[in-house]
Amino acid sequence: MTQTPQPNLLIVGSMALDTVKTPIGEAVDALGGAADYSSVAASFFSPVQLVGVVGSDFPVEHLDFLSSRNIDLTGVQIVQGGQTFRWSGYYDFDLNVAHTLETHLNVFADFSPTLPDDYRAADYVFLANIDPDLQLEVLNQVTNPKLTMCDTMNFWIEGKRSALLKVLERVDIAVLNDAEARQLTGTLSTIKAAKEIQCIGPKVVIIKKGEHGALLFHNGRHFSAPSYPLETIADPTGAGDSFAGGFIGYLASKDDISEKSMRKAVVYGSVMASFNVEDFSLNRMRTLDSKQINSRYQAFRDIAFFDAWSDAEV
Repeated sequence: MTQTPQPNLLIVGSMALDTVKTPIGEAVDALGGAADYSSVAASFFSPVQLVGVVGSDFPVEHLDFLSSRNIDLTGVQIVQGGQTFRWSGYYDFDLNVAHTLETHLNVFADFSPTLPDDYRAADYVFLANIDPDLQLEVLNQVTNPKLTMCDTMNFWIEGKRSALLKVLERVDIAVLNDAEARQLTGTLSTIKAAKEIQCIGPKVVIIKKGEHGALLFHNGRHFSAPSYPLETIADPTGAGDSFAGGFIGYLASKDDISEKSMRKAVVYGSVMASFNVEDFSLNRMRTLDSKQINSRYQAFRDIAFFDAWSDAEV
């Protein structure tokens, strides 16, 4: 019997070295970047084609780790003599708010995503949180994807609004947090904001709510996924990227973009985010396995389950 080929999943975004301090501890020059977090999360479900840029200072062990997770690094540019994008920041006890201390774009400042020929036929495309002009460059290079998804942030909403709107016109799914959705649309209502974003272009809008879960808006309906109750949160960096990677990785693994599949994908995305925050950088992902992922998926189902209303119980 001839097996159906596994759909190609392309992820484009930042690769970085992060220095992060939280009330729990600190990590220095740790593996970070939206593309790294999302690619590793997605790789538990689907092979990944990664496009990004690093300097020659990027540790070989990080490349080896990424490669070991079924992530194709053909599209990763290594600039000899260049310095990798670096970010440093800290979190107080409000772990939803990251405080930036320093940002050094380094080689990322001149990044131009050029897709290898076999990447251009990707079936699933995730444009991680990068300059909307770069996201447009990628959209102009892919040939006929089944599904495209983008992430963004307040910096691009403020400084690159016109380019961001062009991206939103062309993607199938937009991922934002609740504050970004309100900022983009100028409304305080998350529900209204999601509907207005859908009017721009994406058929599906996902609103990330950090420790309060995530919302999926599709076909005039919305689905709410809870967060997982954790006793210890070490480092929330990359949680949103891990969510996005888990979400699109699951869809690619099933090659199914129905609403039912997307609802499951939201939960799997939430599962991956919940594991990510348990340790600094991508350290928790190094020890994670499919059994643990499926067990926590079931735990999410148990948390959200309730019986139908019965008049006899009143």
